[in-house]
This record gives sequence, C-alpha cells and structure tokens, in this order.
Amino acid sequence: MSYLRGERKRKFKAEINVVPYIDVMLVLLIIFMVASPMTNPSVINLPTAGQSTQPPSDYIEITLKPDANATISLNSRNGANGHNLQEGKEEARNRQQLLQKLREYHDAKPDLSVLVSADKGIVYDEVVQVISEAKKLGINRVGLATR
Repeated sequence: MSYLRGERKRKFKAEINVVPYIDVMLVLLIIFMVASPMTNPSVINLPTAGQSTQPPSDYIEITLKPDANATISLNSRNGANGHNLQEGKEEARNRQQLLQKLREYHDAKPDLSVLVSADKGIVYDEVVQVISEAKKLGINRVGLATR
C-alpha cells in the first residue's frame, strides 16, 4: 500500500565501513615501529664465568694469535711467591704443528689440563677447533683464559 502513495522503496546498503580497521592497523604499526628499535637482535648476552675453586698448579697453555700463529708452553705455579714459571715456550706456525706439540706434552704428562688464551680478534671457530682437538687427544680439563 505504501507503493500507492508514492513512497519509494528504501535500498539497503551492504557495505562494511573499513575506516575503524584502518585506524587500528595504523596504531599497531606505530606501536611496532616504536618498540622494534628497543630490542637489538644482534647483541649476544654471554654468561659470565666465575673462577674455578682451585686452579691447576701445572697446566699446558695454548696462546692463539690472529695472524694464525700459536704458542704452546708448559706453565707451573710452583715458582717464587706463587708466580707462574713458563717452561719450553714453543711457536707453532699452523694447526698441525700445534697439535703435534700438544700431543707430545700430553704424552709426557697426561694428567695436565689445558688453558687456551685467545686474542679477542681471532675467529671464534679457531678456538673451538683447538678445544675440540684437545678433547680428542683425551685431555679431560680444557679451560679458557679470561681477563
């Protein structure tokens, strides 16, 4: 009957208003842009290591340098006033020489532990390889020198 009076039929709009969704997404984008510089994924937090309760009195010291040279020596704390005495400091030009000399020291005194002193500019893989080779030789105690 309403058609008879001249009224028009209302058309329903089936549209979704996306403006509030865009506002929410922009707010989330701003939050992530502000929060992302606060977390730095390239920083590695290494654990701190305390000193051992009783450091070894005699040990084999391996010193690694960034120029691929290494020195190996036999150290003892039995010196005057508890200072270290260094016996037989030898240079090794490559890893094979280093491992051969380490094997000789280990065969002579198999109960000695090994202390690896590496320059901070050296590749981390070199230190890990030396520790791994020392473990393969049967050395039970291998430590890292820190400052």
